[in-house]
Amino acid sequence: MGYRKHKVFYGWVVVACVCVILFLAFGSVYSFTTFFESFQMEFGTSRSSTSLVFAIAGFIYFSLGAISGQIADRMGSRWVIASGVLVISLGLLLSSFVVTVTQIYLVYGLGIGIGVGFTYVPAVGAVQRWFVARRGLASGIAVMGIGLGTLGMPAFSAFLIHWSDWRTAYMVMSACVFCCGMAAAMLIVDSPEEMGLMPDGERTNRGDSIDLQNNIPKESRKSEGELTVKDVLKTHPFWLLYVGTFSASIGVFIPFVHLMPFSKDLGHTTSTGVLLLGLIGVGSTVGRFLIGGFADRLGRRRSLACMYAVMAAIFAWWLVASRIWELAMLAIIFGTCYGGFVALLPAVTADYFGGSNISGILGALYTSVAFGNLLGPTFAGFMFDLRQSYVVPIVMSILAAIVASICTLFLEKPESWRETFFQ
Repeated sequence: MGYRKHKVFYGWVVVACVCVILFLAFGSVYSFTTFFESFQMEFGTSRSSTSLVFAIAGFIYFSLGAISGQIADRMGSRWVIASGVLVISLGLLLSSFVVTVTQIYLVYGLGIGIGVGFTYVPAVGAVQRWFVARRGLASGIAVMGIGLGTLGMPAFSAFLIHWSDWRTAYMVMSACVFCCGMAAAMLIVDSPEEMGLMPDGERTNRGDSIDLQNNIPKESRKSEGELTVKDVLKTHPFWLLYVGTFSASIGVFIPFVHLMPFSKDLGHTTSTGVLLLGLIGVGSTVGRFLIGGFADRLGRRRSLACMYAVMAAIFAWWLVASRIWELAMLAIIFGTCYGGFVALLPAVTADYFGGSNISGILGALYTSVAFGNLLGPTFAGFMFDLRQSYVVPIVMSILAAIVASICTLFLEKPESWRETFFQ
C-alpha cells in the first residue's frame, strides 16, 4: 500500500481511529448496565445471574487478547480489528432476538466477548508502536475512547430503550458499530516503518529497519535481542504486573455493573444511575488524557501505583456514600483512576517489553484482567443476593487495590531492568 505524505504525524491519526473503535467497543460493553433492569424483568433473573452476562463477555475479550495480539503481531492490526468490529456488530444484532437468558449468555457473552477480544489488544498495541517518548500521552488519548464510550453509549442506549425498547436499542447500536467501526479500522497503519517514519514522527529512509522500542536501527539491537511472549513469561516484572493487574481488576469492573442498581436500592431514580455511569465516563476521559501526559514526566510506573492506591481509597468512600453528591464524587474519582489504569498499563508494559511483539505480550498480561472481570461483578451479585448488601465485595476491592499498588511499587525501574536483563 502506498501512502501520501502527511503534515500531521500519522501516528495521531492511528490514535484517533483507535479512540473511535474503543468508544464503540467498550461503549457497547458498558451500556450493559442500562439493560440490566430490562433483562431482569424479561427473563426473571437474579443479580448474580444477570451480572454473569457481563462477566462472561469480559472474561472472553480479555482472554482472547493473548491470541488476537499475537495474530496482529504477525498479520497486522487492521484486519484483526475489523473482524472484531464485525463480530461486535453481529453480537448486538443477534442479542435483539434472544428469548431466554441462556441465549443472552451465548449471543451477548460470546459475541461481544469475541468481538472486543479481537479489537482491544491489537488496537492498543498498534498505538504503542507509533510512540516512545510520548507513549503515555498517546495511549491516554487512544483509550480515552473507552471513557467517552462509557459517557455516551449508556445514555444513548437508555434513550433508545425509553424511545422504543431494549431490542430496538441493540439493533440501532449494531448499525452504528458496524458503519463507524469499519471506517476507523481501515485507516489504521500497523507501524511507522510502513510509512518511512520512526516513532514520535522522526523520518528515516523507507528501507531502514527500525527498533520501535528505542528509535535505533534494528541492526544495532541484535546484541540486545527481541523479547518474545515466551521470553517475557519467564521474567520477574511480568509476573509482578500480572498479579497487580489481576488484583486491581477484581474491583475495577464492579461499579460498571452494580453502581446503577446500588443507586436504585437507595431510592434514586434510573436517570440518576445513568448519570452516575456517565460521570464514570467523564472521570475516565479526564484520567486517560491528563494522567497519561503527566505520567510521561513523573514516571509511568509510580503513577500506576498511585492510581491503585487512590482506587483503594475511593472504594472505601463507597462504603459510606449514599447521597447523590457522594455517589457523584465516587463515580468521578473512580472513573479518573480507572482511566489512568487503562492508559498507563499498556505504556508501562511497553516500557519493559516493548517491540514488535508488544500486542502478544499485552494479550498475555490481559488474561489477568479476564479473571478479575469474571470474579468481581459475579461475586458482587452473588453476595448481594445472599446478604442484600455490597459491603463484602467493596472491602474485597479495597484490599485487592492495595495489593496491586504494592506489586507495582516493587517493580524495578524499566531502564535498569532492561540493561541488566540484556547483559
